[in-house]
Amino acid sequence: MEILRFTTAGSVDDGKSTLIGRLLYDSKSIFEDQLDQVSETSKRKGLEHVDLSLLTDGLRAEREQGITIDVAYRYFATPRRKFIIADTPGHIQYTRNMVTGASTANLALILIDARKGLVEQTHRHAIIASLLQIPHMIVCVNKMDLVDYDEEVFEKIQAEFKEFAAKLNLKDIRFVPISALKGDNVVNRSEETPWYDGETLLHTLETIYISSDNNYIDPRFAVQTIIRPHSDAFHDFRGYAGRVSSGVFRKGDDIVALPSGFTSKVKEIYLGDKEVEEAYPPQSVTITLEDDIDISRGDMLVRPNNKPQQTQDLDVMLCWMDDQPPRPRAKYIIMHTTNEARCMIKDIQYKMNINTLSRIEGDKSLEMNDIARVKIRTTKPIMSDPYKSNRVTGSIILVDEATHQTVAAGMIRREK
Repeated sequence: MEILRFTTAGSVDDGKSTLIGRLLYDSKSIFEDQLDQVSETSKRKGLEHVDLSLLTDGLRAEREQGITIDVAYRYFATPRRKFIIADTPGHIQYTRNMVTGASTANLALILIDARKGLVEQTHRHAIIASLLQIPHMIVCVNKMDLVDYDEEVFEKIQAEFKEFAAKLNLKDIRFVPISALKGDNVVNRSEETPWYDGETLLHTLETIYISSDNNYIDPRFAVQTIIRPHSDAFHDFRGYAGRVSSGVFRKGDDIVALPSGFTSKVKEIYLGDKEVEEAYPPQSVTITLEDDIDISRGDMLVRPNNKPQQTQDLDVMLCWMDDQPPRPRAKYIIMHTTNEARCMIKDIQYKMNINTLSRIEGDKSLEMNDIARVKIRTTKPIMSDPYKSNRVTGSIILVDEATHQTVAAGMIRREK
């Protein structure tokens, strides 16, 4: 069954958590005891209705303030598809949380309050979605019940968003007028919006085509571990386990192991304990080769005529996530697929004004939530592709050597 990962984004009080609660409630994806608990909490707070946002806002501070602080992951399924939701916070100071939640998403679900229209956070989240190359976007114009389901309000917001999005790299944008509180056009079609002839939100999530979102052109297989059973039945077995990042691997394919450059052919491919003819993303498989060559964790299997770039100098768009700025000449651990190396930030070329997409030149400091273009030097070559063409082999994270905290996440750019 296909899995759709989507992230929610929007300004504070746009109703993201309520919308997810409504999706879970109307699609009958929550247990009765959960609903009873939420109903009880809603009564204690003196609310006339059941506060569905409590289904996702799990932290005490979130419930007290009525805001989302951390990324909350929720899982549900319909007969057509499985879903993983990343409910991300709307506040400016939690930009890093939105980047984290959106990094693996197939789709961004952006909420706009029908009364307020586009605000600064709408622009910010659309820009981050564009920066992270999220293939699909659904713009939900929420709280339509508070503007009397006025078609003109919806059309105006739609036109404004399209005008703004023309500057961004957003390929597939859809618009749905909803009321998360009342359930209009979330799971069930609303009688209040006869002028809207599009699909409900859940139907769009169930049917949006995501199979082509993976890169099937560039075969990349990062080796995670070596399988050596040491048993009589599999005395000579030597398999390389990992996840197919992109492309398709078939039995008999010529391959090159990087960084060594040794060549061989694919002998067998195992999905679990079952032998298969081919492997494609995002399958986790074990590959055996016809030749015994020295391969270890962090190496990458690729096709001879389709290799990633191997370089120690990376050009990266970096989101800084630590409350401490980077120290001059500090060493960090760079993690890329299954590979690790030490590195340092050589230069901060410019910072990005995330609200206007303009560059801030000459500012060499990085604060938490800043997004900047930087040059990174690594201690050994990294086998990477530009993030634009491959979201798996084009992404990195930086870890502080001393504290082991993740301090930044980055997207590799194509070297010119």
